[in-house]
Amino acid sequence: MVREVADERDALLAFLAEQRAALRRSVLNLTEQTATSRPLVSELTLAGLVKHVAGVERNWLDIVRGVHIGDRGPVHALGPGETVAQALAELAEVAARTEDQVRELDLDQPVDVGLQGHPLVAGKVRTVRWVLLHLITELARHAGHADLLRESLDGATAFQLVAAAGDPLIT
Repeated sequence: MVREVADERDALLAFLAEQRAALRRSVLNLTEQTATSRPLVSELTLAGLVKHVAGVERNWLDIVRGVHIGDRGPVHALGPGETVAQALAELAEVAARTEDQVRELDLDQPVDVGLQGHPLVAGKVRTVRWVLLHLITELARHAGHADLLRESLDGATAFQLVAAAGDPLIT
């Protein structure tokens, strides 16, 4: 079912949801071995991207809440014993947290993006809206990476995966 969009907040959350869905679809019907394989010279794996995106989103939401994240950068690979199912569950948990948190926030609320601990943004203040737009950009970039990885693994394209998942695009 296509998500209804009532206002700007809903639109931002819908675009985030669509990018998360693209990451979920990228591992659709893959074995653990295939989802964690490296089809390119890069260290990236599909499962690692799912985990990374969940970590990125969690970090930005913590920053919005005023939590300094320091060197807590998300990893691009599953750790020993971690599974694709766990990475997908983490992504779902973060998504639910984002939905709940963003519904309670003023989009114009100032956010100290310097809390991420990166020297290039020390002292920079943006808004919740900016953080959400940044997250959409970040997730879309990684969804594109996932498209390339998936197609190089088994030839499945993003549109084929949308059809296979029965998960219509929201936009």
